[in-house]
Amino acid sequence: MKKLIFALLTVFVFHSSVWAQSDDRFYYPSKVMVKIEGLDYEELRFKAGDDEVTGIWLKPKQTPKATIIYFHGAGGNVSVYSKFMRPLVEDGFQVAMIDFRGFGLSTGKPTHLNVASDGQMVFDQLLQRPELKGKKLIVIGASLGSQIATHLSKTNVGKIDALVLDGPMSSFTDIAVASVPKEMQETVRASLISPYSAKEDIKEIGKIKLLVLHSPGDKSVPFSQGQLVFANATTTKTFWEFEGGHLEAPIKYPTVWVSKVNALLAD
Repeated sequence: MKKLIFALLTVFVFHSSVWAQSDDRFYYPSKVMVKIEGLDYEELRFKAGDDEVTGIWLKPKQTPKATIIYFHGAGGNVSVYSKFMRPLVEDGFQVAMIDFRGFGLSTGKPTHLNVASDGQMVFDQLLQRPELKGKKLIVIGASLGSQIATHLSKTNVGKIDALVLDGPMSSFTDIAVASVPKEMQETVRASLISPYSAKEDIKEIGKIKLLVLHSPGDKSVPFSQGQLVFANATTTKTFWEFEGGHLEAPIKYPTVWVSKVNALLAD
């Protein structure tokens, strides 16, 4: 039995090193775009080498009060996640939602490194839009998108007013460790190294305000990971613990969701 376990661990370590290089294990792109009902939007397109990164720009009916840049989770695409932003758009926020490479209408293949570099590229170009001038800027990362959102905030201190992390994972490594049996966790931890991680980047976001929302009932990302990211932050911060599943707060509690995000605009 010990020989069998050793053999399985050896195979797992080999595959983990391959996964760590290709990052296939972490991304589940969907090309199926669902219809976005009742929201005014335009398509966004950005060149990323030989690939194209796309997204949508959601427009409120009134004069925008602030801007949100949203990075979604490991599955689906912006059309699926638009429902999470609906309450905020209806309240007056303008929202840019970005699909990683391979998701939605974006071409190419997502990796930890190119989604981070694309996030910065998109951020730089969005800042040139006249609609952003004179308005506060909030970056939101959901689930896996929390890694990109926190990393972007770390490298753009002074340009971002607030960071929202919905069901955040503490690192790519930590979420992989949490998904395997206990006897394999240290092996995975040693073989799969995160190129960046929210639990470390959050320490360097300066005075960017922070809102973390997470549920103890989350079956996708352990609640403890959101707690760790929150604990490591030294800025003005709020933790919203809610009842529900992974990323359910904006749907189950839209009024509270809007009030929590609005609170980030206060001086």
